[in-house]
Amino acid sequence: MDTGVDEVHARQKSCLPDLRKQYSCPRFRASFCNPFEKDIIELGTISKDSILDKFEKTPWADILRQMSYVKEQEIYYSPSLEIENKDNNHGLAISAVGSPDNFEFYLFYKRPKKVKTFFGLREKTNKNFTTEKTGQTKQDVIDCLDALLKNDTEYLADKIGQ
Repeated sequence: MDTGVDEVHARQKSCLPDLRKQYSCPRFRASFCNPFEKDIIELGTISKDSILDKFEKTPWADILRQMSYVKEQEIYYSPSLEIENKDNNHGLAISAVGSPDNFEFYLFYKRPKKVKTFFGLREKTNKNFTTEKTGQTKQDVIDCLDALLKNDTEYLADKIGQ
């Protein structure tokens, strides 16, 4: 006896890609620059819900303290966390700089942007257009990460630079 269940399942499966596209959550990836390692550590896909936690649980002061005990040539980077929305290629790189007891964050906002070339007569898309802002607090970073998660690109451009 045919109940039509297979037909219903086939229809549901054919609709899934459309539903995923319409209601999809952005996909994010993360990487970390450990000052003592030459290669960037690719953390891979990261859930939207764990991004703020990842930033807040990074031991920024401890890493900066460790950096103060080694020779400068043993340091490859400032400690940095990069989060990128894989769907629209907008991302933030967050770097800690300063002393362990008094540090600040640098924010780098990377995104595709149309830029004028050839004396402003032509436009082309720079896929890695980046602006930066120094002197940021932990709360500034949290606000920008929140904007990235909400896809509030206007806030990010106003905050970090056009």
